[in-house]
Amino acid sequence: MASVLSPTRWLHLATTALLLTTNPAASFSTSTPQNNNNRCSTTSLSVASTPPTQTSTPYDTVKVDLSSGRDYPIYIGSDFTDTEAATLIRKHIHGKRVLLITNDRIAPLYLERYQQLLADNSVDDKELVVDTVVLPDGEENKTYDVMAMVLDKALGLGLDRKSTFVALGGGVIGDMVGFASAVYQRGVNFVQIPTTVMAMVDSSVGGKTGVNHPLGKNMIGAFHQPQCVFIDTNTLNTLPDRELKSGISEVVKYGLIRDAPFFEWQEENMTKLLERDPEATRYAIRRSCENKADVVQADELEAG
Repeated sequence: MASVLSPTRWLHLATTALLLTTNPAASFSTSTPQNNNNRCSTTSLSVASTPPTQTSTPYDTVKVDLSSGRDYPIYIGSDFTDTEAATLIRKHIHGKRVLLITNDRIAPLYLERYQQLLADNSVDDKELVVDTVVLPDGEENKTYDVMAMVLDKALGLGLDRKSTFVALGGGVIGDMVGFASAVYQRGVNFVQIPTTVMAMVDSSVGGKTGVNHPLGKNMIGAFHQPQCVFIDTNTLNTLPDRELKSGISEVVKYGLIRDAPFFEWQEENMTKLLERDPEATRYAIRRSCENKADVVQADELEAG
């Protein structure tokens, strides 16, 4: 059963989330009146968080438990070396061809790095050919025509069903690349590398993919789960403050709706999150992913 918050705490947290989303310059208090008779409770999560096993950089692993052997990990850390990132991501790539897709906002920041580390065969002796596609940025470009640029590139390169698509960017890129991978040759593998808080804690987890239509948002799409989600919180260092706060509002919602102890932690650590403290950020993303993974496990296809 989901956690229950007192009306006072509901109002406080909802106001905080609204301020984060609508007013990037807003200041607010993270304290609320204490009432020991209204302490919150939470249920245990049916997901796993594991210590680092393959790199010297500390990171967390949250497992998304699904049926039919479709489980996948979410790796969460910061300051990954190229070798460490390559080791974690490449083991989820089973063919010899990779199509790395990003947008024209992210490409100057991270495309070259990820193209090179994905092609680095020094970690496993597996030869990979990594091609790239750069799409226009923005929600207004989350359309079938723009998504078709990925399909056009894949067909032009002659990619087969063993190929892997890799989404590098925020929610728009993740949704479009996921959908492209779902329909290309009736389904190929894909990997999520989210670069925004919103994508890290929500859209990259759960397999919801798609594009917008003039008559409705996200009305054309498919459920298609990734092979893994790789989160390097260092990418948030280049995220504008408004987008950071918008993503934190999604983190706040997990505490508001289903994880009261997490909400209490947020009250004590909101300043650290807004200041992009690495440890606080990593914990908040991990806890959010645990909540999202639990929701996905319980109702993967949102059947209600």
